[in-house]
Amino acid sequence: MVNTVSFKRKPHTNGDAPSHRNGKSKWSFLFSLTDLKSIKQNKEGMGWSYLVFCLKDDVVLPALHFHQGDSKLLIESLEKYVVLCECPQDKRTLLVNCQNKSLSQSFENLLDEPAYGLIQKIKKDPYTATMIGFSKVTNYIFDSLRGSDPSTHQRPPSEMADFLSDAIPGLKINQQEEPGFEVITRIDLGERPVVQRREPVSLEEWTKNIDSEGRILNVDNMKQMIFRGGLSHALRKQAWKFLLGYFPWDSTKEERTQLQKQKTDEYFRMKLQWKSISQEQEKRNSRLRDYRSLIEKDVNRTDRTNKFYEGQDNPGLILLHDILMTYCMYDFDLGYVQGMSDLLSPLLYVMENEVDAFWCFASYMDQMHQNFEEQMQGMKTQLIQLSTLLRLLDSGFCSYLESQDSGYLYFCFRWLLIRFKREFSFLDILRLWEVMWTELPCTNFHLLVCCAILESEKQQIMEKHYGFNEILKHINELSMKIDVEDILCKAEAISLQMVKCKELPQAVCEILGLQGSEVTTPDSDVGEDENVVMTPCPTSAFQSNALPTLSASGARNDSPTQIPVSSDVCRLTPA
Repeated sequence: MVNTVSFKRKPHTNGDAPSHRNGKSKWSFLFSLTDLKSIKQNKEGMGWSYLVFCLKDDVVLPALHFHQGDSKLLIESLEKYVVLCECPQDKRTLLVNCQNKSLSQSFENLLDEPAYGLIQKIKKDPYTATMIGFSKVTNYIFDSLRGSDPSTHQRPPSEMADFLSDAIPGLKINQQEEPGFEVITRIDLGERPVVQRREPVSLEEWTKNIDSEGRILNVDNMKQMIFRGGLSHALRKQAWKFLLGYFPWDSTKEERTQLQKQKTDEYFRMKLQWKSISQEQEKRNSRLRDYRSLIEKDVNRTDRTNKFYEGQDNPGLILLHDILMTYCMYDFDLGYVQGMSDLLSPLLYVMENEVDAFWCFASYMDQMHQNFEEQMQGMKTQLIQLSTLLRLLDSGFCSYLESQDSGYLYFCFRWLLIRFKREFSFLDILRLWEVMWTELPCTNFHLLVCCAILESEKQQIMEKHYGFNEILKHINELSMKIDVEDILCKAEAISLQMVKCKELPQAVCEILGLQGSEVTTPDSDVGEDENVVMTPCPTSAFQSNALPTLSASGARNDSPTQIPVSSDVCRLTPA
């Protein structure tokens, strides 16, 4: 029997420990291993690990999701009782008793050609394919995994109503890399501080912090001021070059002049490379031909909210095209992927100079390149990290999203891919980016911005019982309706609240840049009375208090209410 999570609050008979009739939750299932026909595993890179059990009467049970990965532990346990082997036609399918090769046929249509084709489009063109087709793919996959029984597609309205009106506050799931287990504890984040932002850094303030040779005197203080207020527009052309790493913070004016001259020569040499390629040569170079085609398509739809880009043949759009083509020469392996023009256009608008805009863009792409790589590992990592932060902040909201097939936070894909470029007005994105470029309070501040936006929309999403499609639609329609200053205040407040928290999981410490934390994870045979102790996380720039230890066994040193978890049963969530 696998005892999965129920989203309905049960009557409590012993503190906060839920009591279930006959020891089972409504979403439990029971089957004999003699009836097991095959097991379908998740495809690599598709998110959290999951297993789908298919019985001999062709009953497909709901998918079991392992929220911290490593479903191998359950497979290893099953192998003590049944013989499992890979299906020759599909390595993701494990057959029970290898002699019967036909067992794998029940899974042949799990991903038919249309849906699989959409997934391939996502890999090749993450920006366009995600926003156009991802909801269809996700719905298809979930429907396939859960089977055709309509009763499994949504929680009963009565149960969901109970969950929405009485969500468990403060529930925390430990997402460390434990071998298939989630340890349930309660964590108190404490009060969230009130944050106020200052006025943008003025040209006068900037000038006062420069010595006679042109060096920035107090770099840390300057970054703090930029983080808390942004920059006046007249200062951006200078300051962005430092924030993006084009100019070293400790460089003199003379050194910057020499660097700029060197970079100008280098840029025009690269530009000449693609300018000198004839049409016949380009026809024989399919990659360059594809890059040019994608760039022309993207430039033609570039955000024209500023006069800099008005008209089809204006200098702004021509320079966008030339810079992007030159970048393909600079990094031919990555080349051009749709969405890059969104990152370049604000830089060109601020710099008003082709060479400076290119090198600032190249520096920005050094930070963002993993978002555009074919395997999209950067995007996967960020979605997992965002899920970790959001669960710590509001596990009830996370549980609701999971119940609506939105637990993977795919609706945040566009936010992360092009750093909110299409969510805020053009002038607001200038402010947001320069704040994030300070890398304060951590390099992952953009994930806290995501949390702040989601927290602002949580009430409407849950009160109106939004499902998967409604959530995706609602998030997309937030574009140009978000107050950047309000969100920055909330994101900074969330950071301060987390850092001041008495206990933080190791994964959260790592995301927030609190280095040096270590955690000991339990072995598979550890009893439920043994504690796992997390060492204190060091402090960030905003907090000087050490953090006490956290027991990950369900027992806390400050004796809060406990939720016991069996050590020999994985806590799994149905799709």
